[in-house]
Amino acid sequence: MTAPDTRLDALRGSTARLPYNARSLAALENNPRCSLRAVLDASGSDKQAIAKAAGYETHYGQSVFAITRGNSFEAMVKDNGGTELLRVLRETLKLDPSEVAHADLNEVSGDPTPSVRYTRTCHRLVAVARGEEQGTLFDHPMLMLTVGGHRAFLEPDLVAFRVRGKFHIVEIKSFPIIDRQANPDLVRSATTQAAAYIIALRAMLAEHGIAPTAVSDEVVLVAPKNFSNRPTGEKIDARKQVRNLTRQLQRLEKISDLVDKLPAGLTFDLSDGVSGERAKEDLQKALSSVESDYRPSCLNHCEMAFFCRSKARACGSVDVLGPAVREQLGGIDTVTMALGLARGELTPTADQAEMAAALRHAARLRAELAETPAAGAR
Repeated sequence: MTAPDTRLDALRGSTARLPYNARSLAALENNPRCSLRAVLDASGSDKQAIAKAAGYETHYGQSVFAITRGNSFEAMVKDNGGTELLRVLRETLKLDPSEVAHADLNEVSGDPTPSVRYTRTCHRLVAVARGEEQGTLFDHPMLMLTVGGHRAFLEPDLVAFRVRGKFHIVEIKSFPIIDRQANPDLVRSATTQAAAYIIALRAMLAEHGIAPTAVSDEVVLVAPKNFSNRPTGEKIDARKQVRNLTRQLQRLEKISDLVDKLPAGLTFDLSDGVSGERAKEDLQKALSSVESDYRPSCLNHCEMAFFCRSKARACGSVDVLGPAVREQLGGIDTVTMALGLARGELTPTADQAEMAAALRHAARLRAELAETPAAGAR
């Protein structure tokens, strides 16, 4: 065990290490500047349990209803030998009727363990990529990424092989595509998750000398069409998410640089090592010692969102107002500072002069509107 691993284990404490999955990897891309998220993920800490123990429990994650609906839709799409799925893929990827061969990689001689399934997936996909075997649809493939020195097994919904030379990751989702448009946040989440699969598949093929271009940057999203349950497909460009997630994975490989800056003896252990449960205030103090980068979108994908929001509010950070406002207020870090400049109570620096003038102008307009009688008032 290396020194960084020992330090990360100390940060996690007495709880078992949680492995990465596609969702947790996708969350890394959503907020790349958050050191707290990076440290908790790299150490394998249970963020949901930590947030609860610190008094900021979230109910992050899919509801039972959403999970059931998603599983039901996927089962329907793959039913009857994947008849509907083949129709969608033929239309989306322009497959010929002859370009169909199905392989289920769910088990290997009754052995469902991830490492065995990964070996089988690797053998089949490498053989197909080299032209040694035929294949179009690969159901229940098992991929793998090394994240911060630890293996993470990933299972996409499907890998479709296009005979003209490209593998495509297929994501089956139960949210609707209406007039070829879907909820942007849900599409982004699905695309980022698929980016982890693209990176993992490219890494697997690269070990056997196969170029990254063998895996398409376009993800095939299969979802209900309009207000029906009939599946349709759309190709989504995942290049941006692949680039961003790749950078985050490289950052985790250098996690020791971040860990070395943390206070000595810091731990997120939920036990105090003596009487049992750790004091809430002590855990909050430990979490606060690591820099976080809260933004409102964190509420959609991070278990620590309520804690980080409370911390940002306590220090008056403009982060609580969202990235658009934060970018507009460049060089102004707190709401208190923004209000002080708007009211003329603070002298702006040279870098703040232009924004200070805009804030004062906005404050004057607001004051004028507040003094104007409502329409129709006498």
